[in-house]
Amino acid sequence: MKIGFIGLGNVGGKLSGSLLRNGIDLTVHDLNADLVAAFVAKGATAGDSPAQMMRDCDAVITCLPSPAASDAVMQEMLPEVREGKIWMEMSTTDEAEAKRLGAMVIERGGAAVDCPVSGGCHRADTGNIAIFAGCDRATFERILPLLTTMGRRILHTGELGSASVLKVLTNYLATVHLVANAEALVTAAAAGMDLNTTYEAIKISSGNSFSHVTESQVILNGSRDISFTMDLVKKDVGLFQEIAERANVPLEISPMMVKIFEDGIARYGERELSPNIIRRLEDATGLDIRAPGFPPEMVDDEPEEPGYEVIPQGKGV
Repeated sequence: MKIGFIGLGNVGGKLSGSLLRNGIDLTVHDLNADLVAAFVAKGATAGDSPAQMMRDCDAVITCLPSPAASDAVMQEMLPEVREGKIWMEMSTTDEAEAKRLGAMVIERGGAAVDCPVSGGCHRADTGNIAIFAGCDRATFERILPLLTTMGRRILHTGELGSASVLKVLTNYLATVHLVANAEALVTAAAAGMDLNTTYEAIKISSGNSFSHVTESQVILNGSRDISFTMDLVKKDVGLFQEIAERANVPLEISPMMVKIFEDGIARYGERELSPNIIRRLEDATGLDIRAPGFPPEMVDDEPEEPGYEVIPQGKGV
């Protein structure tokens, strides 16, 4: 298959890198010409436009920062969609928007998939990230070889849009864990606890989480660099809140998360690194939540392995 990839940012650049590294015929496009040039130097082809890529490629993947960006790209690609073409949306987006844009593709004879990733940029870089895929089963079977090239654990989540719901849900949980970890670390420091020991206590206990073993490390290092910013957190939690409101679920923690990150953005700017939400508590207490021996960024030290489909417990294919 000839694959087009639009969006070479923090996540898209790493996912498309896995495709290129594994010998996929890849055409790339991004508003940043330097990012495109770097991929061309590694063997990719530069795409002229989203329309040209949909016309010339078997499948086009989008990995963009907002639903508005995905919509703009889709409007360019749509006239070139025909039977046999596949659109794969790897952006974190709203379920309703994935369904709306996907319906346009399907109406013209193409296939549509929302297939966001979860697990951190460091795992996207090595092809070990998890991927959710929402589409009909026949389409899933067609794209599974691509998904297993970009990721390790691949979950078919059901119909178009279902993957976006689960992606937003998992990002919401990671946000709750991040804020809770920040409160726990600052409270430990205020109580006079050694932060290296505190980190290990949380890691080996029922208090552990994916957020702790990744984001707590860069918090304690002081870099706070997880390649994710506060504006993106606010967007993701907002998408989760919208899903809950459409389903008439009276959430209590989610609105609090929105307010916390709105305050963080007001204080430090929307492009501030998301783990620096802990600065609100550092500023309030005068404490410096750093400790020796932690890395400035996360690196996936697991070897790249072929991906595989994850079958939900209690269900068959």
